[in-house]
Amino acid sequence: MGTLQQFIKQTQIIMDEQFNIHFSGLNIPSRLKKAMLYSLEAGGKRIRPLLLLATYQAFDSELERVFSTATALELIHTYSLIHDDLPAMDDDDYRRGKLTNHKAFDEATAILAGDALLTHSFYLIANDNHLTADEKVRIISLLSETSGPKGMVAGQILDIDAENKTIDVNQLEKIHVLKTGELIKFAVKAGAILGGATENQLKDLESFAYHLGLLFQIQDDILDVIGDDKKLGKAAGSDEDLNKSTYPKLLGLEAAMALRNEHADTAKESLRKTKANTKLLEEIVDYFNARDH
Repeated sequence: MGTLQQFIKQTQIIMDEQFNIHFSGLNIPSRLKKAMLYSLEAGGKRIRPLLLLATYQAFDSELERVFSTATALELIHTYSLIHDDLPAMDDDDYRRGKLTNHKAFDEATAILAGDALLTHSFYLIANDNHLTADEKVRIISLLSETSGPKGMVAGQILDIDAENKTIDVNQLEKIHVLKTGELIKFAVKAGAILGGATENQLKDLESFAYHLGLLFQIQDDILDVIGDDKKLGKAAGSDEDLNKSTYPKLLGLEAAMALRNEHADTAKESLRKTKANTKLLEEIVDYFNARDH
């Protein structure tokens, strides 16, 4: 696909096309479909599908094989954002510059839209003609593990439990490894598995995903302190308002930036150990490290 910027644009186009393919003929209640598509089509950088496609491309060129898996991953991520924004969770009014789902519709519709996105993601993989039966089982197992009670959901409840409490950096890392890092791990591992990576390469890529996930979250915390509201698409300072522990709060801004850079260096070193064509993934590390929204 060429340069990283071209790859990012192409991934966004692919995702929009996949949403159209999978939802245009879906015969479900219109309000539910509108609410699901409202958040799916709200934009975003499609970071997780981007990672999945880029990892797969490091081993194979037939990208169509992973389109449905990438779409399923974005459905899971979108469901988590809808539920994260609810009054019982972060109580946010805006996401990506638009009203959050429960503000655009209502709480009940937002909850059900999230539920529908979550369950429909597994349907997409189970009915993907590009994958073998064994691949479907392995990918569904990995997605359910990384997004469920051992993964992202565990991170979410630990994050809620940590509000208005003082926690240390190790506890904060555990929260983010689960809440943010697990879906990043899925993106990388799924792309590698379907691309034919060896077990040793999978281990190095899991290390890459671990450090990339922490890098991503540390930068997220930094942007909540110094980011621009218009670029972020939501109000900066929301973590402080919820009295959440963040890397800048626990370490200071400069030390948080230094830690972010350490994770970037380690992520790149893990990529080099694979001896695969990981140039694009290395560029993604730099892209995550420098992002402003």
